[in-house]
Formats: sequence, structure tokens, C-alpha cells
Amino acid sequence: MSPRQPEGEPLPGAGELPHQVLAPAPDGQERPFSVYLHVPYCRVRCGYCDFNTYTNLDMGGGASASDYVSTLAGELRLARAAMDRAGLAPRPARTLFLGGGTPTMLPASDLARMVALVRETWGLAEDAEVTTEANPETVDERYLAALAQAGFTRVSFGMQSAAAHVLRVLDRTHTPERVPLVVDWARRAGLSTSLDLIYGTPGESLEDWARSLDAAIQTGPDHVSAYALVIEEGTRMWAQVRRGELPVPEDDDEATKYEMADAALAAAGYAWYEISNWAREGHECRHNRVYWLDGDWYGAGPGAHSHFGDVRMWGTKAPVAWAAQVAAGRLPVAGHEVVDARARELERVMLGIRLREGIALADLARAGEQTTRDATPRRLVPVVAQMVADGLLEAAPALRGRAVLTLRGRLMAGAVTSRLVD
Repeated sequence: MSPRQPEGEPLPGAGELPHQVLAPAPDGQERPFSVYLHVPYCRVRCGYCDFNTYTNLDMGGGASASDYVSTLAGELRLARAAMDRAGLAPRPARTLFLGGGTPTMLPASDLARMVALVRETWGLAEDAEVTTEANPETVDERYLAALAQAGFTRVSFGMQSAAAHVLRVLDRTHTPERVPLVVDWARRAGLSTSLDLIYGTPGESLEDWARSLDAAIQTGPDHVSAYALVIEEGTRMWAQVRRGELPVPEDDDEATKYEMADAALAAAGYAWYEISNWAREGHECRHNRVYWLDGDWYGAGPGAHSHFGDVRMWGTKAPVAWAAQVAAGRLPVAGHEVVDARARELERVMLGIRLREGIALADLARAGEQTTRDATPRRLVPVVAQMVADGLLEAAPALRGRAVLTLRGRLMAGAVTSRLVD
């Protein structure tokens, strides 16, 4: 959800989708369909954040927090109409994810209305996963109970760190002591829980990170995400680094912290299923798997991205402009692109290799290419063998025609992708 959007063409008319939205999945199966709703409001804009977020809750023109759900309803109506005109058969959403920003800046009743809107627009699968992100300081026990009553099944809390000085560098507004409380309240409401952690913050020691991991594990969530801090150009933290006020995160430090996270979480019963994600059995984030496995989704709200078939789209970024387009009856898509075969292959490998099951090497075979008995392209046999020898790929899956990353391979996933595609 970075505000820096790709270059692309606007949709014609009031938002006519190109015919490539109907492109079938490579395996011929129907792609799963999901919905993402972007809520752009935050109490404080964190120094490292480059997402499309705003601390002004009263922007007017249909873009204020008090108007947001009504404007969002208008966009969903336009999206459903555009999909119908394009011939996209209506499918109930298998997952719904509210992100931001901080969705829980809005009243719980607003989040309940969003779930109802998606149900009215497309329907929700009977076993749909319905998630919202939340800042620990923006919810209490009553709020979380209301979410569960509204149909939410899961909440993802931004913990980031258990070290108060690290939270200050990140401009986070919650205290470490708040996290166990909100997780316990969510659990009592019947919600599955996830904690987001960040490692590599300037000034974070190995001891700080170990303490954060231990605190997260002791809290007992169902799912943990751990991301290396990336200092994006244009953020306040980027300016602080340029001025020499903060040091640049070191690759070796972040690699060590990743290895610490994997070891600690595995010992506590969390299995990695994607490079940055660990879960107890049955609690993997199904919504994110739609992204990683080439599903279809519609993203609503300022700057949200969508994907159908071979088409990517991204919404109008500025909230007031977004709301004005909705009011004018125009689907608020700023641009779109049709993904060609080469880019799709690279994306499929880049995303698939991040998953615990890896990718089938047969999927990389080209028309008329010689393959082995398990359909692995012969050109890849020495490449895969060398990466097994280098400790980047697991040996047993490779013998069965699958590329699965080792721990070392996870740290070098970009290089593995390049070698498989090139």
C-alpha cells in the first residue's frame, strides 16, 4: 500500500475493465476471490511508514472518517457493476481484510457496516476469514467483542517491539504492557490473534529483539509476523538517517535477528509457512495466501490495489479525490496494467518461493522444452543441484521436482528467484 504507485493507464469510460480480467489461472482452476478495504486514518504517522495514511480525520468532501463507510459503499457498488459488465461471475469473498492506516480508529459499528457491505455486494463464504488490523491502544474488551459479533474472525495487532525505546524510535503510541491485555480480550471474544513484529530498528540490540520475541510468545497469539525494517525514501525516518541522526540498519544484524525469530518461534510451536510469517496449525493467514497464490481480489479505499486475471489496478490515492470520483459515479481507479507472460512467470516464482511448500519446477517448463520424468525443465537440473549444494534449497523436495527454501535460502530468496527464472 505504498503511496508511490506504478505507471499505468486509466480505465476508459466510468471504469470499464479490460477483457484480460477474465484470463484463466495457469492451472485452469477458478481463482479464489477476496476483498481488501483500506482505512487511511491513523492517530500518529509512524516515522518509518510510507503507506497511504493520514492523521486528519476531517478532510471533508466525503473523505472524512465520519463519511468513510458511506463513500466506501459507493465504491463497492461501482466495483460490482464494473465486474458484472466485464463478465466476471459473482463469487462470494473467501476472505476480507481491513488494513490501513488503523481501521480501529473508526467505531466498531463502522467496521461492522463494512463487513455487511461486502456481504451485500458479493457475499461472504460460509467459512470466510474476516480480519482487521488494530493498534493496541485503539481497542478495548467491549470493542473486540463487538467485532466478533459483527462477523470478524481474526485481529492482527501491531506490537512491533517489547522495548519501550524501540517503540519510541518507531513513533508507536502503545506501551508494551498493553499487548497481552488486548490479545487476552480478543481471545475471550473468540477471535484468532496475530502479532506484527519489526526487527532492525536503529538502536535495537540483540537482547532487545530476544526480549520482544519472548514477550510475543508468552502472550500466546495464534500467528506471528516478523518483518525487517525497511527505511523507505521520503519517510521521516529516511530523513533522520540522511541527517545522520539514526544509523542505517545492517544486513548482518537483520539476518541474525531473523534466525533468532525462526528458532524461537519454532521452539514455541509456530511453523513458518511464508518467509515472514509463522503460525500455530490451522491459523495461517488465508487472506495473504490469496496474494501469494495468484488469486483475484478487489481493493477498495484510497490507493488500494486490485487484481483480476492478468490485470492489476490501483486506486486514486488522495482521499478527497477518491471520494469525488465515487460521488461522480466513476470507479476510482487511478491506473491499471496488463501483466505479460514474462512478468507473470517472475511474479509466480518470486511469491511462490516464499511459501513453505515452495514451487513446482514443472511450472517453469516452456513450450517444447525437454523435461525430466517429474517434468522439471532439464535446463534447471544443474541450477537446482547447485542451490541444494549451496544450502539454499532442501534436497528431498528437489528430488521430487519442488524448490523449497532452507533457512539460508529464505535469507537469499531474491537470489534464488533470479537463478530459477534466469
